[in-house]
Amino acid sequence: MVDTDEILRNLPHTFPFRMIDRILEIEKGRKAIALKNVSIDEPHFIGHFQNDPVMPGVLILEAMAQTGGLAFQSSFEKEEEGIPVLAKVEEFRLKKRVIPGDQLVIEAEVLHVFSNLAKVKVIAKVGEETVAEGVFVLAQGEGFKESSGQGSE
Repeated sequence: MVDTDEILRNLPHTFPFRMIDRILEIEKGRKAIALKNVSIDEPHFIGHFQNDPVMPGVLILEAMAQTGGLAFQSSFEKEEEGIPVLAKVEEFRLKKRVIPGDQLVIEAEVLHVFSNLAKVKVIAKVGEETVAEGVFVLAQGEGFKESSGQGSE
């Protein structure tokens, strides 16, 4: 059984860039389904847009990449093998606005794994409506836990 709370604790992202609130399902090495509760209290809504708040598309993409990363990471033998990072956006399309109060359900399916890369298809929905979809390439990155956060010299 997958301990989804433990997986979320091990993500390198923290507020305000953790775009996943809950993991609904993980099928090891194949798929992940995550939930993002879109709240008016998120800092980007202050200026995007004040009288008509809309979740920025780049943050929807980030939520989708994080979910795809969870699907890819679930195929790793050990946590020390690294954290998936977004390497390429092959396709991405926004289809509908996401606004405060929406629940974004993100489904990521690993299409191919080759060497330290994975191609992942990701769909984001609000209710039954697809609001965004894309195909991303993720790379198996260096572990972040031991890192000082200063980057390499």
